[in-house]
Amino acid sequence: MASSTIPISKSQLLRRHETQAPKSITSKAGFLQSESVFFKGKGYISGGGGVGRGGLLKMPFKSPVVSATTAEKPKKRYPGEAKGFVEEMRFVAMKLHTRDQAREGEKEPEGPPVKKWEPSIDRYLKFLVDSKIVYDTLEGIVRKAAYPFYAEFQNTGLERSESLAKDLEWFKARGHDIPEPSAPGLSYANYLQELSEKDPQAFLCHFYNIYFAHTAGGRMIGKKVAEKILEKKELEFYKWEGDLSQLLQNVRDKLNKVAESWSREEKDHCLEETEKSFKYSGDILRLILS
Repeated sequence: MASSTIPISKSQLLRRHETQAPKSITSKAGFLQSESVFFKGKGYISGGGGVGRGGLLKMPFKSPVVSATTAEKPKKRYPGEAKGFVEEMRFVAMKLHTRDQAREGEKEPEGPPVKKWEPSIDRYLKFLVDSKIVYDTLEGIVRKAAYPFYAEFQNTGLERSESLAKDLEWFKARGHDIPEPSAPGLSYANYLQELSEKDPQAFLCHFYNIYFAHTAGGRMIGKKVAEKILEKKELEFYKWEGDLSQLLQNVRDKLNKVAESWSREEKDHCLEETEKSFKYSGDILRLILS
């Protein structure tokens, strides 16, 4: 006997859907949402959204609500970081200047300003001799390159050892006795040698501060001293071959490139060495006044 096909009336369809519990659906984000649908006319109506096949209006998925505790915290930005690591080093160094040395300076002055200095040739020679042993050490470290990236800083044009040798010969030719290196220069040279072999990040902090400080404050000091005791003669120590601004930019680029491979902890460690760099350099600078 053939089975008969019994049509389902609209009232039957309505009753069937009215008795069904709301379905549970899963969004692409993995959140369960309630599909509270009800029947109206010939299609299913939800709280809004697009129309599906056969008049089915699709329920829009709500954006998942993420707890504030699980949201990713914004990355901390360090002063100067957006411009590269050298700018971070510059920012820290400026804070260690006094207000009369730099606008960003925060440190209390430990002595009279440069314009009030009363240097002598003998004291200035001590400063030049101790400066030379520091530059000799720096340039020797870079040549030997205990760490491969030290070689990036060979022949930068900022080297000062040969220039200082010429200046000391100039003084000697005029009858001045050239002193032996003293404690400040020897201590700094020894410290740099030890640091370069076991702590490259800290060493590069000193490398940066020694060379860059000399092109700025160092030149200003040299000019003032020359006006007082050298009849304004400009020493070789304060001369560079080529465009100094471009030489400095080349070294900035190299330092930034090297630091790209460092972790944030290594960068912070480098920055923390800035104060020691200022202390050692300051001890040598004060030889002009001692």
